[in-house]
Amino acid sequence: MYKYDEYDQSIVDARVDEFRDQVTRRLAGQLTEDQFKPLRLMNGLYLQLHAYMLRVAIPYGTLDSRQMRMLASIARDYDRDYGHFTTRQNLQFNWIKLEDTPDILARLATVEMHAIQTSGNCIRNISSDQFAGAAADEIADPRPWAELIRQWSTFHPEFSYLPRKFKICVIAADEDRAAMRLHDIGIQLATRDGELGARIYVGGGMGRTPMIAPLIRDFVPADDLMSYLEAALRVYNRYGRRDNMYKARIKILVHEIGADDYRRQVEEEFVAVKALGLDPPAAELARITAMFAPPAFDTDAPDRVDRSDPDFAVWLDQNVVAHKQAGYAIVTVSLKPAGGIPGDASSAQIDLVADLAERYSFDELRVTHAQNLVLPHVRKADLYAIWEALRDAGLAEANLDLITDIIACPGLDYCSLANARSIPLAQKIATRFADPVRQRDLGELKLKISGCINACGHHHAGHIGILGVDKKGTENYQLSLGGSGAEDVSLGKITGPGFDEDGVVDAIERATDTYVSLREPGERFLDTYRRVGMQPFKEAIYG
Repeated sequence: MYKYDEYDQSIVDARVDEFRDQVTRRLAGQLTEDQFKPLRLMNGLYLQLHAYMLRVAIPYGTLDSRQMRMLASIARDYDRDYGHFTTRQNLQFNWIKLEDTPDILARLATVEMHAIQTSGNCIRNISSDQFAGAAADEIADPRPWAELIRQWSTFHPEFSYLPRKFKICVIAADEDRAAMRLHDIGIQLATRDGELGARIYVGGGMGRTPMIAPLIRDFVPADDLMSYLEAALRVYNRYGRRDNMYKARIKILVHEIGADDYRRQVEEEFVAVKALGLDPPAAELARITAMFAPPAFDTDAPDRVDRSDPDFAVWLDQNVVAHKQAGYAIVTVSLKPAGGIPGDASSAQIDLVADLAERYSFDELRVTHAQNLVLPHVRKADLYAIWEALRDAGLAEANLDLITDIIACPGLDYCSLANARSIPLAQKIATRFADPVRQRDLGELKLKISGCINACGHHHAGHIGILGVDKKGTENYQLSLGGSGAEDVSLGKITGPGFDEDGVVDAIERATDTYVSLREPGERFLDTYRRVGMQPFKEAIYG
């Protein structure tokens, strides 16, 4: 994984010193909240309902045990002994005191971490496939490109004050594990005639106006990728609306002028940008790529796994997937225990996963956009020992991609933008469907909950999606069906009138019962819905 050089470290250290001065002036009353707000947001510090929230960047979801242990220590020393992993592959601390933030950022800087550009109208954390560098189906490791984009976008002089926030995703497989086409720019590495390049999608996103990004260019050679991104951002920065924050995202621009006209303008801008010589030298990409070299795999590692323990076998089948290297596997650690809070982990659990990564996964971890953790390079011979350690820590839930593997935003329990609570609803749903046999019978079923229209819980992309709204002062939940953030990307459709908290849980049960009664062999919930349409589900839900 990438390691800071002297320039990276000096940038982060200087930002800590700068923000320390800004916090000192704010506490002394020399800065008003209106003056301080844009400064704190550029450092990932939000003011929520009950306290400040600090969002820590985890670029493309990759980190090591040293960084994980630092997150655990901050949770113990400055928060309420836990952290919340997010759908941007970041981590949030929800109970931070303003006066502590400079010290927290200084501690993060000692392990090559920061909170820069985790908020504000800038290019946010670059996301990627959580299995990058390990997946058997990828054509290349996308993380060197994600890192190059991170460096290009950090403090970019043209793109630090965009019309609205901007999210970029990089993947390198046909299977989309990162919701790539629901980003402002989605990049899929590809090859053409033996040459590496990328397909570029622009104008995706969720929120109040969800859209799937159209293909803008079917192949950009790798040597031109950074110039092409520069051109795509320049067109947006020039024409994106600043008069209406609800119409300021690039998806609105692409939709209003049309993909063809946007493409034309980007191509024209690309010619001008390319002449400026902004693409990084090949030596720089080579320097970065070398840091993502495969670990020293044991080529004699045994491929056989003892499945005699039935509980272990269930976890093995659900949470462990194939690795590109024989004798190894990829382990997903579920942060969705029965009745728990999706994405939350205690400091002790964070420390444990750090220990497992250091001992069993070449000191490497990943955060997923589904709010789980990954040990990417595990010898199959070590799987049972890992499962035992996770089981003892309450982290061995065998529910990856099942109905209890719920994505949920913090909702009205924390967020000042929320209209409804997400966490208690997620807990009720997980409890209702807690029977592991029932979960496995239902099969792949991705349920996602957002507490407001901003869609931080990705409800538009849920096979079953739930949106919390305010209905005359009471919490109400809209149900949608048919969404997907995968390579078969689609947006869910609202079933009809909303429900109260208990009512939406009952409605989900009726929807799943309908699926069971209508499914054909091998069909997922999403497949059945697409085959039969909304009407049978709607009739069952509303009677």
